[in-house]
Amino acid sequence: MRADITSLFGLNVYTNLGTYVGKVDDLVMNVDEGVISGLALSGISRDFFDVPTRGVIIPYRWVVTSGDIVLIRDVVSKFRKKEQVED
Repeated sequence: MRADITSLFGLNVYTNLGTYVGKVDDLVMNVDEGVISGLALSGISRDFFDVPTRGVIIPYRWVVTSGDIVLIRDVVSKFRKKEQVED
C-alpha cells in the first residue's frame, strides 16, 4: 500500500468486521528502511484494550487498506477484555 503518510493522521481505525478500534495519532517508522512499522492509536476502544494508557501501538502489518478510514485485520479481537462474571 502506498500513500502520503500524513493522510493517515486522524483517521478512524476499524476491524474488517466493522468494529471501532481507535484513531491514528502518530506513526512508528523505521527510518533506515523507510517503512512504517506501527500505528499509534488514541481514543482506543476500551472493549478491546484494557490498558492504563491513553493509546496503543499496533503493528502496521495488520493494516488491510486505508482511505477515509483505516481497516485492519480482526486480530485485535484476541485482545478483547474478558467479560467479568458476577456472583
